[in-house]
Amino acid sequence: MSADLEQVRTLSLQEHGLATVATTRADGTVHASVVNVGVLDDPVTGAPGVAYVAVGKAHKLLLLRRAGHATVTFRRGWNWLSVTGATHLIGPDDPDPAFDPAGLPQLLRDVFIAATGTHDDWAEYDRVMAEERRVAVFIRADRIIGNP
Repeated sequence: MSADLEQVRTLSLQEHGLATVATTRADGTVHASVVNVGVLDDPVTGAPGVAYVAVGKAHKLLLLRRAGHATVTFRRGWNWLSVTGATHLIGPDDPDPAFDPAGLPQLLRDVFIAATGTHDDWAEYDRVMAEERRVAVFIRADRIIGNP
């Protein structure tokens, strides 16, 4: 069944943004992990999709750089929705010439908030994000399927 991003947002909020992200390894096998994801447009392209914040040394970033695509699956009980599409990374090790690096701290906050995150000390959040070389991962909503 085809679905839209508003259905994805509704389902994601029911599970506090928890979802499984999957991409492919060089040998074609699937690499998957659980992340906090939110519905958010890409700040450079304006493309609608989903986003999450990844630790800069995460193995999945190497795979995403190589594969260039991913699928995120949200589920609550038997209801599930998957968003599949091209990936766009923005971070200290993934600069985008169309994105001002001075805006990275706010971008990471925006992604975190979209994924249901809250924080009592944003200055500390910004410090940790910079120290861990965190990256904003955007997945364009090229295809959305599921049984909402």
